[in-house]
Amino acid sequence: MSYLHLLPISVYLLFQVTFLGTYIAAIIQGHVVPAIPYISDAATYSPESCVFGQLINMGCVLLGIVVYVRYRQIHVLCDFHADLRESAGKLNSRALWVGFGSCLGISIVANFQETNVRVVHLVGAFLCFGLGTVYFWIQAIISYYLQPYVGSMFKAHVRLFLSVVCTIFFIVVAVTGVISHILFHGEDPRKWYPSDGGWKYHVASSISEWIVATTFCFYILTFTDEFRSLSVDHPTLRILEYEIHTDVNIMDPEAYSPLAPSTPPPTPQGNVVLL
Repeated sequence: MSYLHLLPISVYLLFQVTFLGTYIAAIIQGHVVPAIPYISDAATYSPESCVFGQLINMGCVLLGIVVYVRYRQIHVLCDFHADLRESAGKLNSRALWVGFGSCLGISIVANFQETNVRVVHLVGAFLCFGLGTVYFWIQAIISYYLQPYVGSMFKAHVRLFLSVVCTIFFIVVAVTGVISHILFHGEDPRKWYPSDGGWKYHVASSISEWIVATTFCFYILTFTDEFRSLSVDHPTLRILEYEIHTDVNIMDPEAYSPLAPSTPPPTPQGNVVLL
């Protein structure tokens, strides 16, 4: 299976369209004010929350595949280059599980709205942005180790820069978000007005969240060129019932019947392996 470079592009487009589409739908429905709400606030009420959750779940699956393909790419390179195995081998394994954790966090944020299950939603947000930022740092370091085998030094610098951006604005989201909710004295945080208190901190937090989410999407997009040179074969499928009888003649339809395993098999022909 080729065309793996379409995976990062699909993740980028799906997340960006979902974020912007949900924001527009929430404004049209009157569920949020247009003054830059949180992404999750725009996806709190139905029907936009239903569409948001479904599309994000699809995006999480695609993102998980991207994380796994990246892991396999580095793993194969380590088999060919001993220096990479020593420098990037352990980091690559850790990046796989950190990336999967971030995917899980994104799904939790999409399916457990803040208004319904606040604690679970916040845990998902921490997994999403926190582990996602850690994953990007690990991949940025690995990108330098991969020189000159894969990628370019420019791309490694870009990933390092995006990791720094994610780190800074993730901290801003956390700090200003807590302060804004402490100062808030309105009725509905989804409809946050300047007179409700903590307005400046709320705007800073929500803008920072949008920046982090957009940076995430651009970071995944940087894998596109490297995935162009990759190809994945279909996994091997083995039928254990056939492998037990190693003497089956697959050219004789009456030589073996799954319904009668006690029938003595004829001339030995070896194992049957289906691809």
